Amino acid sequence: MEKILVIGGNRYFGRHLTTLLRDTGAQVSVLNRGSTPPPPGITQLVADRGDEAALTAALAGRDFDVVVDQVCYTPPQAELAVHAFAGRTGRYLMTSTIEVYDTGVPHPAGVPLAESAVDPAQWPVRPELPWHDAEFVEGAYGEGKRQAEAVFTRAGAFPFAAVRLGHVLGTADFTGRLAHYAERIDAGRPVLVHREDQPSSYTNEQEAAAFLHWAVGQDFTGPVNLASHGELTATDLCELIADGRPYRTAAPAPGEQASPFSFDRYYGMDNSRAQQLGYPLAHTRDWLPGLLTAAATR
Repeated sequence: MEKILVIGGNRYFGRHLTTLLRDTGAQVSVLNRGSTPPPPGITQLVADRGDEAALTAALAGRDFDVVVDQVCYTPPQAELAVHAFAGRTGRYLMTSTIEVYDTGVPHPAGVPLAESAVDPAQWPVRPELPWHDAEFVEGAYGEGKRQAEAVFTRAGAFPFAAVRLGHVLGTADFTGRLAHYAERIDAGRPVLVHREDQPSSYTNEQEAAAFLHWAVGQDFTGPVNLASHGELTATDLCELIADGRPYRTAAPAPGEQASPFSFDRYYGMDNSRAQQLGYPLAHTRDWLPGLLTAAATR
């Protein structure tokens, strides 16, 4: 029986992942601060992953075949994990994000972003930045993920892979991003969309969990993009959410923030590596209408 540790894993697609692993015969543990109990049959280890002494104590006498890190946001967190898990795991998977590609460097429109666009082996790590400051970390989300990937990649302490997820949509989404669209359309208010209205890539909570579950049993390393086929613009989302009802869009005024998922640059991901590794991907328009219906009834 494989021993799997999920760091985080108590909400959104992390909870789907832990139950998938449990139900397919793995011995599953989760490590988090303990605010929410895990599903039945899953062991909970309580520690703040940023507290080295507490983390070391929680891991005492334990080892794992695979660690899935759902909540690594900064290079110091990655450094601590390298020290804590060296010699304790045969493989390490980090949940990363499409936002690693938001580097400020122009990218040709219509050319999907491949994993090579951000190479963690070459990306600079800057430990002097204020990674202890929660407000800074929130504003530097993509940069924190880039540097965390770089730390794991260069450490070489264990085989490492980073799963770069497209924007994750789901009925349990705690960010309120889809709700923003539904609320504005329901109220007859305009959805603020950039004039260029460029597309981006998406996945859903079930696909994200299923891919990570599959990846646990694989041996690939390095970054891999996970996104369904079928890029979507903000206007596409409005069309699907409105479902035949009238809706309005408007360009944001100077200083006004566009709606979530509205981009003024091309932001599509190349998902060919995931397919080459053998994972079949869905199409956004196959799953999104059902998701929107389920979300509307919650």
